Amino acid sequence: MKRKGEQFAGLTVALVTPFEDGAVDEGELRKLVDFHVESGTDCVSPVGTTGESPTLSHDEHERVISLVCEQAAGRIKVMAGTGSNSTAEAIRLTRFAKSAGADGVLMVAPYYNKPMQEGFYRHYAAVADAVDIPIVVYNIPGRTAKNIEPETICRLGEISNIVAVKESTGSMDQASQILSESELTVLSGDDSLTLPLLSLGGSGVVSVVGNIIPGDVKSLIAAWREGRVADAQSLHRKLFPLCRDMLGLATNPIPIKAAMQLLGRDPGEVRLPLTPLDADSLAALRSTLAGYGLL
Repeated sequence: MKRKGEQFAGLTVALVTPFEDGAVDEGELRKLVDFHVESGTDCVSPVGTTGESPTLSHDEHERVISLVCEQAAGRIKVMAGTGSNSTAEAIRLTRFAKSAGADGVLMVAPYYNKPMQEGFYRHYAAVADAVDIPIVVYNIPGRTAKNIEPETICRLGEISNIVAVKESTGSMDQASQILSESELTVLSGDDSLTLPLLSLGGSGVVSVVGNIIPGDVKSLIAAWREGRVADAQSLHRKLFPLCRDMLGLATNPIPIKAAMQLLGRDPGEVRLPLTPLDADSLAALRSTLAGYGLL
């Protein structure tokens, strides 16, 4: 089956937002985009969970999208985070992303409100009707407090410009139902589940660990696509401890920012209410990076 959102197949990296002295570090952000262009990353996704979007002001959110699109300059696709728990705000951000030149948008499920399934449907449908841009639904009930049920996601898939879902439920059954009953592209929202989702018919990943090792994540996807199953499994096992630490040591993006600092690519601090890794977790992360061969 040809899927709707195959332009977003492969590796999308959920970009960190670098800070310096409390402000967005625009120079470092431009360097991050260039790094992913040079690394062959397929797409970058600014101002999502990993980009600390909940702590960005509206002006900062728009500035990061604008700067990433400007620096990308058509060399790499941009999937900008434009989700909100306010439908009107999601429409405003999505309109801005289109005007800035984004190739698509990543829209997290409305959080905190806990809509009914009809509310989820109407929220996404309203944005899709208001802005003609490819939309990727981001379903992460661990953060939003409620699952968008697979029936609702498949129904959303009938809307022409809703093209994919970033699947972060951890449920292979949910992913299987979406793949069976819709034409949506399914992207893994968990690095450790990239290979399992590919095996079901998924098309790629929106990756956190790709901030530091985009080439290895791309190699895993390529190995699977080329039928080199043993190579894909070997890469999965190699990546797994690092993927585990990115979500297991502390809340994302605390560990990935710490890893980047340890590797000499300093994205600055995390913003409150997030706090830096404690000493024990930092030592564990250093050990994992050394075991991987990065330190």
